[in-house]
Amino acid sequence: MSDFRPRLRGNKKRLFENFTKDENRVLVIGDNHEPFCLDGYLDFCIDTYAKYNCNKVVFIGDVLDNHYASYHETSADGMGGLDELELAIDKVHKWNRAFPEADVLYGNHDLIIMRKAQTSNLPSAWLREYKEVLMTPNWNFTEELIIDDVMYIHGIGSKAHIRARKNFMSTVQGHHHTEAYTQWFVGKKEKFFAMQVGCGVDDSSYAMAYGKWFPKSAIGCGVVIGGHTAFNVMMDL
Repeated sequence: MSDFRPRLRGNKKRLFENFTKDENRVLVIGDNHEPFCLDGYLDFCIDTYAKYNCNKVVFIGDVLDNHYASYHETSADGMGGLDELELAIDKVHKWNRAFPEADVLYGNHDLIIMRKAQTSNLPSAWLREYKEVLMTPNWNFTEELIIDDVMYIHGIGSKAHIRARKNFMSTVQGHHHTEAYTQWFVGKKEKFFAMQVGCGVDDSSYAMAYGKWFPKSAIGCGVVIGGHTAFNVMMDL
């Protein structure tokens, strides 16, 4: 029996061509604050990666929570430093198995340990790289990233729409857990977008108690295609 190969026509053909076009299709993963990430968020991101045929992954920052080392009050009932770190590494390994190659932006929670080292006047030469501690050899940790003229940054301080308008540049960022949106700005000669990707945190965890009176976290991720198309994908809860 000869192989049956259906011939695509019309919209189905155009859809296939768009989904197989040689361009960057970036999955942007929101703050996950391991080990305090929401159950199911990893599977949601895996499904989103497949659904939109992504070929590149960016973690927008705060991969770790580092609650035990916070400059603010920590929970008296929480885990000690070693227990939290070991559990976080175990959970990060699951992300690493799903996305073995990724760009990872430093978030303010990720950098708590670096700040503690500075507070203790500890030279940076004593510190190991994040990829070594987390055992993620093909994750590229960086403060800022540009792909297809789109800036990716964790976003401490200003929100995405403010930063995008200030730089006249498409901008994707996290940090603000309760917001998820994509907003376009169009002028006579320029157009660019701003994306807040949402997050993947578990609001019920003790590490998120500081946001007890905040609006509910926006659980989702983002997709950016070729720098020209951007949208949020929200997780069903």
